[in-house]
Amino acid sequence: MHKTADLKRVISLPLIIFYGLGNILGAGIYVLIGKVAGYGGYYSALAFFIASLVAAVSAFTYAELSSRYPKSAGEAVYVQQALNIAPLSLFIGLLIIFAGCVSSGAIALGFAGYTRVFIDIPVSLILFILISLLGAIACWGIKFSVGIASLITIVEIIGLIIIISVTWSPVTEAKTTVENLPALDLAMMQGIFLGAFLAFYAYIGFEDMVNISEEVVNSEKNMPVAILAALVIATILYSLVAYVCVLAVDPAQLSQSEAPLALVYEQATGRKPVLITVISLFAVINGALIQIIMASRILYGVSRQGWLPEFLGAVNARTHTPINATVICCALILVLSVLLPIETLARATSYLILLIFSLMNMSLIIIKLRKQAATKHFAVPLWVPVLGVTLSAGFILLQLTISLG
Repeated sequence: MHKTADLKRVISLPLIIFYGLGNILGAGIYVLIGKVAGYGGYYSALAFFIASLVAAVSAFTYAELSSRYPKSAGEAVYVQQALNIAPLSLFIGLLIIFAGCVSSGAIALGFAGYTRVFIDIPVSLILFILISLLGAIACWGIKFSVGIASLITIVEIIGLIIIISVTWSPVTEAKTTVENLPALDLAMMQGIFLGAFLAFYAYIGFEDMVNISEEVVNSEKNMPVAILAALVIATILYSLVAYVCVLAVDPAQLSQSEAPLALVYEQATGRKPVLITVISLFAVINGALIQIIMASRILYGVSRQGWLPEFLGAVNARTHTPINATVICCALILVLSVLLPIETLARATSYLILLIFSLMNMSLIIIKLRKQAATKHFAVPLWVPVLGVTLSAGFILLQLTISLG
């Protein structure tokens, strides 16, 4: 083990797009479509679309920040560049690590739900085996890990296309007539926004891409393109899948399922959902793997900034991965996934990420107002981060108001 070893730039533009897309998809639609349907009902597609708008504005902010400062521990570095307050930057880094571990815990619980379709074994045993295996893959090497994540992402997309194709029929389309939809009254709008808050969790993932910037080829140029491409593709897939799922299966029934897409497939085709369940398992694995990679890179990054003990920034000379940081992140994920239910984890992640988005948008506002030299690759107008912080903070306040009211 040599602490002087460095991360290697081996990830191309297509790989980073699939890495980000795999994280977004794995963290969302395969696990949470049922829970969102419980709130948004037949308007679940609208809930996903509203969530995408909130995510999109901050995605543009991340695109510029990643082009300006292509570093691991991206968000902590961005805050440091804006405010130059090391304790605050460390706090942001630790907050994002915790958010990533909470998110990975939610994904791991989703995996356990789909696994129990095949075999009834204790959830805690499933979680231990899964997280240990993914930790080993993450330690093996970044090109190997991202290569596996990219292949699984292709499988995930195929699975979603299967769901869309088996449920898209004249009968399904007939159900979309206005008279068959519930009234869009205040109660329904509250449900849609509660669903949108939960659906926002499904878009979490693009921001994690910046934390492997030091391993991306030509990161200043490729990272912004990859962030925006991954989010656009995910939004299209989410909207279509949410639309067909709530028409194929009653939203109330869908919300009770541990394996919602498997239920949709079974009811739409009359066949056992073996194929879609296997694909769902791969999707969930992918999201958890990428979260582990992300959290370990932030822990590595803040250590390399001198804000945490040096052993956390140690990089293995053979694998070029931060093994110590990876092991610690896996242990935290295991504890969280055993102790907390999936919806609690998803909601906690949404709150944390919206808070982080608010801080990232504020950081870019400060950087721009200081007239720091703009990146030569990607830049957005000042109104973009202003809108981003307004939407992110407003979404938090709206959710709190509805929940407490």
